[in-house]
Amino acid sequence: MPELTIKAKGGGEFGAYVVYPDAKDAPAVVVIQEIFGVNEIMRNTCKRLAAEGYIAICPDLFWRLEPGIELTDQTEEEWDKAFELMNNFDIDKGVEDIQATLETIRKDDGCNGKVGAMGFCLGGKLAYLTATRTSSDATVGYYGVEIDKFIGEKDGIKKPLMLHIAEEDQFVDKEAQSKIKDGLKNNPLVTIHSYPGMDHAFTRVGGDHYDEAASKAAHARTHDFLLKYLK
Repeated sequence: MPELTIKAKGGGEFGAYVVYPDAKDAPAVVVIQEIFGVNEIMRNTCKRLAAEGYIAICPDLFWRLEPGIELTDQTEEEWDKAFELMNNFDIDKGVEDIQATLETIRKDDGCNGKVGAMGFCLGGKLAYLTATRTSSDATVGYYGVEIDKFIGEKDGIKKPLMLHIAEEDQFVDKEAQSKIKDGLKNNPLVTIHSYPGMDHAFTRVGGDHYDEAASKAAHARTHDFLLKYLK
């Protein structure tokens, strides 16, 4: 697969899947993986963004645990492996790797210097932390888990952030959702969209909770958001 090698803070290096648009001097979007690694869903997300005119890059954030992980949500064995990886994943190192990816692609000859980020599930939590800790110019998080536990970092948000919240998310209860919404409501840089009746991963094509209408609505909002702040 097309891949860049990125140097990690403190040593080591990791790969990142990358797709370039036809246009030159383009903005970039770092795609932040779910718990299943850089799989077909993430690669297709990159291809969709490239078709919209972005350099799309998805770093292998599980590289310290097991490089090259590529799982689906179709078998119990893969779910068990995905949760094992998530439970052993170092969140702080992951955010450092996202920052390294942002810095690397920002310097790419094809990049116009504007770089955002977009994450799903575990990547949704990392997207929030990307907004609080990194140099991302605009960030989008889909159904991020455990964001409520990091709401104390909200003052670190200095650039636009959009969050998509599934109201019936089995991994983010109503109390956690309220904590997120209440904690961020006074920040004009934050936009939150809530999706009634939707469960976790409602944009994951082929997943049990995929909803075409809600997925299209979320992606349209993301499209307009990235267009506004990165182009």
